[in-house]
Amino acid sequence: MAGQTAPERRLGLIGQVAEDMREQIVSGAWPVGSRIPTEPELAAAAGTGRNTVREAVQALVHAGLLERRQGSGTYVTSTSELPTAMERQFSGASQRDVLEVRQALEIVAASLAARRRDPAQVERLRARLAARRAAVEGGDLDQMVEADIELHRFIAEMTANPVLAELYSTVLGAVTENIRFNFQRVGAQDDSHLALVEAIAAGDSAGAAREIKLYLDQMAGPLA
Repeated sequence: MAGQTAPERRLGLIGQVAEDMREQIVSGAWPVGSRIPTEPELAAAAGTGRNTVREAVQALVHAGLLERRQGSGTYVTSTSELPTAMERQFSGASQRDVLEVRQALEIVAASLAARRRDPAQVERLRARLAARRAAVEGGDLDQMVEADIELHRFIAEMTANPVLAELYSTVLGAVTENIRFNFQRVGAQDDSHLALVEAIAAGDSAGAAREIKLYLDQMAGPLA
């Protein structure tokens, strides 16, 4: 372009190639889990050099949309840059900060889940509670964390609010680490989520919100 230096033009070209590839990902032309074309193929399609393509790919790797796998190629890992951005934001957050975010999301999620649940979902929720109880009884920390986060994630899904569910999924990494921290700090009780699950099953929106608030307040208390 007129008035631009060669480095500026090259940076603009890298940005355009990256944006074209981002569109392939977001549109589903390159589905999550798929391997993208090779650098020579991308360069031929874009009409650019391989170095330009390489830097555009690296930009999308940094954004969390792509992942390079040594000896295998480059794969699509996400259709959104938000989870990676949120992970960076949470990287320096205190456990109290994370718990306050959990309160903001999970109290609303529990209330909506109780209001919108259906019998099949209630059955699946109770199965997740049973899995959590079994993990606590088994005493394996990794299994406890996995079972607990799956229960909370499913409650967010039960809200039938895709925006809330997606927002919760973007902070899942921080929530998982917070759950691990809480288990290590105060231990776990196999019945600590029973009242929450039963309130959701009964369609008791206020009761479900109250139970998750009580639980998270107890976790936050010692951190205040």
